[in-house]
Amino acid sequence: MRNSRIEIAPIAGALGAEILGVDLSRPLDDATFADIRQAFHDHSVIFFRDQEITPAAHIAFARRFGPINVNRFFTPVAGHPEIAEVRKEPDQKKNIGESWHTDHSYDEVPALGSMLVAREVPDHGGDTMFASMYAAYDALSDGMKRTLEPLRALHSSRHIFGHNAGYHHNDLKGRLHNPDAATQDAVHPVVITHPDTGRKALYVNANFTVGIEGWTKEESEALLGFLYRHGARPEFTCRFRWRNGSIALWDNRSTWHCAVNDYHGQRRLMHRITIEGTALH
Repeated sequence: MRNSRIEIAPIAGALGAEILGVDLSRPLDDATFADIRQAFHDHSVIFFRDQEITPAAHIAFARRFGPINVNRFFTPVAGHPEIAEVRKEPDQKKNIGESWHTDHSYDEVPALGSMLVAREVPDHGGDTMFASMYAAYDALSDGMKRTLEPLRALHSSRHIFGHNAGYHHNDLKGRLHNPDAATQDAVHPVVITHPDTGRKALYVNANFTVGIEGWTKEESEALLGFLYRHGARPEFTCRFRWRNGSIALWDNRSTWHCAVNDYHGQRRLMHRITIEGTALH
């Protein structure tokens, strides 16, 4: 593979593109990296195939986009605390990330993006789906956009990773840890203006959003339920089939993602780095 020029191949109408002609095990010149970063902004999630990169190279590539956010709740890769292990063994039923969500929306300064490297994938199944929150926002009526514009939503880590989280009672126990650290609560606009592209996007998600500021639980559930169903419409999504050595980098400000849990009896091992972002408005 070469690093002097890249090719960008969109994979769906709403979002997603494969980046061809790049070897991420080698240093990237500034012009090539600028092209990759622009593709990331243009397509919200970008994919690389057949990459043989070490954990150190994974970390170095992620740092080109920004500082690394060391995950509090996932098991780290031995010797590399910057990398979180996302693993499911053949005898385990639950996987990590099986419902639509946005990484780290519970932080006051949410993540810019996440970079996932496939280390061991099943023979079939285990795809990841992505949804464009740009497309979801654009498809709303003008009246709904006016309704959402002033709203702010509360996001929290407590119910997913804390002491009362459901994983303590299923086989995710042992793959997630440190419930004492699940103290994050943050309020973000329901509609954000993306800090890099200037485009508007929905910024709520079913995992971490717990309510609309100033609304009752019942009112919040009604509006959020509509937005969750709306955001997952097929025309807003793409689906990625993993191979060993595949890499995905997605924008947590403009996408949702979910890991399809359809590979029982097979092992899946992924390495994830989360990249620090900036405050949302």
